[in-house]
Amino acid sequence: MAIASSGYYGLTLEKQFKKTVAGDMESTNVSVLLVSDGYTPAYDTHDFRADITNEIANGDGYATGGKALAATPSWTVAAPAAGQIAYDAADPAWATSTITDAMAIVLFYSTGTDTTDDLFMLSDFGTAVSTANGTLTVTVDGDGFVYFDYVP
Repeated sequence: MAIASSGYYGLTLEKQFKKTVAGDMESTNVSVLLVSDGYTPAYDTHDFRADITNEIANGDGYATGGKALAATPSWTVAAPAAGQIAYDAADPAWATSTITDAMAIVLFYSTGTDTTDDLFMLSDFGTAVSTANGTLTVTVDGDGFVYFDYVP
């Protein structure tokens, strides 16, 4: 199996509804990491960064364990349209990097320990991307990383 689609990690979502998650998605502690297609996300059972396999290798402009987003992400009501709420952040980038076959980005709340870093969501690129001493920028869609309809 491999990455087949983007998704939200259900156990963290449940913890957010119950207010038992370590941190919220509008925090300076939200970080991102890159994974290859060898990672198979289990959206019903993965909840901590320790569950992530096949993270892109450390070195050449990429540090394993993730990096903080450049600006605090936020939720916006009525975006991209009435009856929706969007989650958006600045485009994460790895400058002067040599990265091979990154397939997806994972957003998580960083406590600094992989067994307590809550996974939020994975965004699949659809095809593997690489850099050779260049900048890998993950361009967040104009509607944000994700948005939900809250009015049927």
